[in-house]
Amino acid sequence: MINLKLLTETMGELEEDQVLEMLKEFVENNPSEAEALEAVGACQAGMAIVGELFENGEYFVGDLIFAGELLTEAINVLKPALGSGESTIIGTILLGTVHGDLHDIGKNIFKSMSEAVGFEVVDIGIDVAVEEFVAKAKVVKPQIIGMSGVLTLAIDSMKDTIEALKAAGVGAKIIIGGNPVTKEACGFVGADAFTTNAAEGVKICQNWV
Repeated sequence: MINLKLLTETMGELEEDQVLEMLKEFVENNPSEAEALEAVGACQAGMAIVGELFENGEYFVGDLIFAGELLTEAINVLKPALGSGESTIIGTILLGTVHGDLHDIGKNIFKSMSEAVGFEVVDIGIDVAVEEFVAKAKVVKPQIIGMSGVLTLAIDSMKDTIEALKAAGVGAKIIIGGNPVTKEACGFVGADAFTTNAAEGVKICQNWV
């Protein structure tokens, strides 16, 4: 059986070779699906450590991006033990950077992390018009809609988009993220939750489904 505590620690330290070696050896021993899910949980706990170190200023954006990629790699190694890929999809997230904002680093980190824990993510890109968000939401019918923005003007775009989604009868949970996002902004735009940390945002989405 794999040492889950060590797996969490090496994941948090971003020791790519060690993490993948441990997981490959683990899968070769034909673990049960329940054991494989415990290994996924240990990897996710490692991501939480990464998130904390980022918040404390010990890790940087590049480390967060790398962590998201490492988690995706880890899940891919574990996939044979997790049963069919379809059964691991826990929900659908419609994701985009709002109108007027061209930043996508935060959005892409959140996307990688969300996919790694089992979400299907439909990414509609940057500078997404209000009408496009609404049209896509009607087609995709996601459980969750994620909106990202780095510029202050993104707050108004988020408000316009959320109002349009509600007017169109879209019932998805809405999470917003990015530099200007605060508790007050979340209330102002009418979102269900906000985050400035991708790992924390993924945790909120997992709790919703």
